Amino acid sequence: MNQQLIEAAWDDRSLLSDEATIAAINETVDQLDKGTLRVAEPLEDGTVQVNQWVKKAVILFFPLQKMETIEVGPFEFHDKIALKKDYAEKGVRVVPHAVARYGSFIEKGAILMPSYVNIGAYVGSGTMVDTWATVGSCAQIGKDVHLSGGVGVGGVLEPVQAAPVVIEDGAFIGSRCILVEGVHVGKEAVLGANVTITGSSKIIDVTGDEPVIYKGYVPPRSVVIPGSYTKKFPAGDYNVPCALIIGQRKESTDKKTSLNDALRDNDVAV
Repeated sequence: MNQQLIEAAWDDRSLLSDEATIAAINETVDQLDKGTLRVAEPLEDGTVQVNQWVKKAVILFFPLQKMETIEVGPFEFHDKIALKKDYAEKGVRVVPHAVARYGSFIEKGAILMPSYVNIGAYVGSGTMVDTWATVGSCAQIGKDVHLSGGVGVGGVLEPVQAAPVVIEDGAFIGSRCILVEGVHVGKEAVLGANVTITGSSKIIDVTGDEPVIYKGYVPPRSVVIPGSYTKKFPAGDYNVPCALIIGQRKESTDKKTSLNDALRDNDVAV
């Protein structure tokens, strides 16, 4: 029922004054906040199921909200969306000055260092969002993920058909990595510092006799570092950035240890 009302309001914004529509939108965002509904989720076959109608609900939620002043001690904000609260009850550790917006879900056991999590995002149990890392709107972060300092996980609301960034369970994302435009990082992958991947970036597996090229997808357990390749332009040949898969995480190493060791084994800085 909620989906039908939201789809109708998406096509006809005059319905945003209808009480049933307002209730449907509010209930959907509340379900996102509680983690009983997700904008997107990885499937067993490696694909991602995007619930476009849920993204529409998030977008329609904004015009329903009024700007208000939010005071937190000496700090003041002026915005439409409230901040999450009741972290102790939720079992989430939140270090000042971490900020998460209402409509995002932070699962019990997650840790937020001074960081930012936007509406529609999902952060799984055991995950650490480290200092000054950002989790954009509708981004999906699995369990036991480490987003290192300064990581930028891009958000997406419009166009509604665009997939959000998905990082699966156990992945380690090194300092200052940037992941945008619906990039999908497989389970237990390890990205070294400063890896930047967009939807069109080349991700080149150089571990075999011939390169294997991916776009927008990092296979599970891959060890990835920044790289470059030569591209011809009218003005000459120039190096452009890419990501290089240089190995796989070892089965013999404990997960917590191998997050760092996987990079050190390949002479890569963590």
